[in-house]
Amino acid sequence: MKFTLDEIINCTGAQILYKKDTLGEFEISTDTRKLEKGNIYLPLRGENYDGHNFIDKALEAGAKGYFTQDKFKVNKCADFVLYVENSLVAYLKLANYIRNKINPIVIAITGSSGKTTTKEMLFSVLSTTYKTHKTYLNHNNEIGLCQTMFTMPDDCEAVVVEMGMRNLGEIELLSSYCKPDVGIITNIGSAHVERLGNLKNIAIAKCEIAAGLKKEGVFIGPDSNKIKDNLNYNGEKIFTKYTDVSNVEISISRSKFTYENTDFELNVEGDYNIENALLVIEAAKKLNISMENIQKGLFDYRPIEKRWEVSEIKGLTFINDSYNANPESMKAVLKTFLSVYKPPIVLVLGNMGELGKDEIAYHKEIGEFLCSYENVKLLTVGNLAKYILRNSTLDGVEFETNFECAKYILDNIEKGSTILLKASRAMKFEEIIEMVGRL
Repeated sequence: MKFTLDEIINCTGAQILYKKDTLGEFEISTDTRKLEKGNIYLPLRGENYDGHNFIDKALEAGAKGYFTQDKFKVNKCADFVLYVENSLVAYLKLANYIRNKINPIVIAITGSSGKTTTKEMLFSVLSTTYKTHKTYLNHNNEIGLCQTMFTMPDDCEAVVVEMGMRNLGEIELLSSYCKPDVGIITNIGSAHVERLGNLKNIAIAKCEIAAGLKKEGVFIGPDSNKIKDNLNYNGEKIFTKYTDVSNVEISISRSKFTYENTDFELNVEGDYNIENALLVIEAAKKLNISMENIQKGLFDYRPIEKRWEVSEIKGLTFINDSYNANPESMKAVLKTFLSVYKPPIVLVLGNMGELGKDEIAYHKEIGEFLCSYENVKLLTVGNLAKYILRNSTLDGVEFETNFECAKYILDNIEKGSTILLKASRAMKFEEIIEMVGRL
C-alpha cells in the first residue's frame, strides 16, 4: 500500500526533521535488500540488529526518505527525514491503518501448539467463500503482523493472523493493533515455560488475545479451565469439546469424524487435528460459511513444511513433524503415529526446548509415556532427548548428532520402515532426511 506523507505523519505522529521534496505517494520498506526506488525506508531496531546502520545503503538504493529514532543525525541525501521515538511502533501504527482502511474480517489465532495448523485449516475454509489473506508461514511476532497487513490485497475480505509470544504482554500488543473480530486459542501447554515460569503465566499470556478483540466479536477455544479462568472478555464465547465428536476413524493420512450431525474428513491423521478442526468449524459458522464449504475447506487442507511432511527415500518413509515440540504436542503426535502405523516403525526424537528448570523431567515423562508401547525402535538425538530413551522400555540408541543418527538409519533400519521425526526446531531434524538421501 502507498501512503502520502500527510497520512504517514497523521498515523505515526512522526516529526519532519528535514525536507526538500515531499510530494507523491510512497511504499514502506524495512529491508534494504528488497527496497525499490522511491520507497521510504523504515529501519527497525532490535536486541541483535539495528536497521539504522543501513540508512545510507537505503538512500543509495533509491529511497526517497527514511524514518529514524536518532533525532540529531540527518542524512541530507534524502528528500525528507522523519523522526519517531520507536520505529517498530510506527510500523505497527501503519499496519493498523491498513487494517482499518481495507477493513477485512480479522481472525487471530494463538496457542501453545497447533497455531499454524489451525491457521492453515481456517485459511483453506475461508478461501471457499472470501478473498482471504494469512500470516506467512509462522511469522507471528510484531514484525510478522505488520508484514501480514502490508502484503494484504486491497480487495481482501478476511485475514487470518497467527500470534506467537515469548513473554507476557506480547500478544496483548499484537491484538491491540490488529483488532480481531474472532479470537482463537488452540490450547495451553508448557511451551515457553522457561521464559514465563509456569502454566498460569502461559495461560495469562495466551488469553491476552482478548485485549483487542472487538466487543461484538467472538472468542473460540477448547473447553479448558486454564483458558476460562484467565480470559477477560465480555463478548460471545464458544468452547469446543472433543466429547461432542462421534464416529471417529483415523488411518494413514486420513481422519474422519462427525460433529453436530455433519460428517467431516481431513487429509491428515490425529485426534489433535480434529480438535483444531472443531475450532475452525465454529469460526466458519460465525462467519456464515456454508457447511458444504466448511467440509470442502477442511478436506482440501494440507500440512505445510515440517508439519507431518511425508517423504520416501531409499525405501524408507519419513514423517517429519519437527517444526516445534513440547510435551503435549509430542505425546499427541506419538499417540497418533503409534496407533496408525504398523511395524516396522522407528521414532527419532530430539530435544524439546524452552522447558526451564524441569526440562529433564519433561523428557523423562515422554519416555514413561512410551512404556505402554512395544515393537518400536527408538532413536534419540541430543543431551535432553537421551532421557526419553533411558526412561522407556523400548529398544533404542542415543546419538549426539544428526549425522550419527542418519548414518545409523542407513546402516541398520530395514527397508519398508516408517520413521517419525519429532523435536524442537533448533534440532534441525530435516538434516537427518537430507543426509540419508546423500550418504
